[in-house]
Amino acid sequence: MFERLQDIEKQADELRIRQADPEVAVDPKQSREIAQKLAGIQPVVDVFRDYRGVETDLEGARELLADGDDPEMKEMAQAEIDELEPRLEALKEKLQVMLLPVDPNDQRGVILEVRAGTGGEEASLFAGELLRMYGRYSENKGWKVSITETSETGLGGINKAVVMIEGDRVYSRLKFESGVHRVQRVPSTESSGRIHTSAATVAVMPEAEEIEVEIEEKDLRIDRFCSSGPGGQSVNTTYSAVRVTHEPTGVVVSCQDEKSQIQNLAKAMRVLKARLLEVQEAERDAERAAKRRSQIGSGDRSEKIRTYNFPQGRVTDHRVSLTVHRLQEVLDGDLDLVINELITHLQAKMLKDEVGAEV
Repeated sequence: MFERLQDIEKQADELRIRQADPEVAVDPKQSREIAQKLAGIQPVVDVFRDYRGVETDLEGARELLADGDDPEMKEMAQAEIDELEPRLEALKEKLQVMLLPVDPNDQRGVILEVRAGTGGEEASLFAGELLRMYGRYSENKGWKVSITETSETGLGGINKAVVMIEGDRVYSRLKFESGVHRVQRVPSTESSGRIHTSAATVAVMPEAEEIEVEIEEKDLRIDRFCSSGPGGQSVNTTYSAVRVTHEPTGVVVSCQDEKSQIQNLAKAMRVLKARLLEVQEAERDAERAAKRRSQIGSGDRSEKIRTYNFPQGRVTDHRVSLTVHRLQEVLDGDLDLVINELITHLQAKMLKDEVGAEV
């Protein structure tokens, strides 16, 4: 581990030298690339230097304890050792986590889809609540949310919604949301007080970059039609909604939330690229495709990653056996109560796998 850290420190020094080069300074592209690389590794370098500083202080305190004759000085040395040893261990653990492999998609925005599963109107209402939860969470994080497609029901629920979420490291946190979400509660229409179980599915895809997905115009069929649902006077009077079909794969994307046909088409193309990127990656990696199918499932109540139990006011994530009795806070956007535990669990598993590989 420490050889890797020394290499990273050396790389950071070399990047700073290049950054100071006048030829690089006048090249915006090169300057940006170097700055991004440096920003990615500098936190690791800073913690590594803190570690070495604490390590040096600890060695000094141990020498003083071993060689000193003054009882008072030995007592001070022991007190310093008692303080520095846990600090050194904490910094070591932090470095181990920082050196774990990074998901290349973590920095990206996402295309998030929510669909009502089994459970009729109650499932649609729950899907709408999930969509609002992600909207509030994104607002708390300072991310930008843009609706691409919605299919609403008459009672405030949704059958399906597709949104784009842009911001800092969006995928790194929302990627854990893919799967079947189950709700247990007494519907307002239930006179006998019986608890019903319904489900909604969530899919989270990293947004594709331009260079990753090439789409030929001849492969597209673009249909234009009138918007439907809420939207003001322009609804059902102008052909602003678009439906884009990628004929080689059969992937279809619709967008009608903007008043302008051009804006709707631009949004639809971004969603299409994300879906095609997922298709390409799935074709390259059959195991990943199987994993995603197991995560998303069919929307059946039995295929669940998380349960929202209203009578008990709890949220349970079944992947890490986590139960939080703060249901309303989670639904109001405090998703970090769950996501932080999922990240910690993933990091612990990766550390265990890495140690096992080294052995």
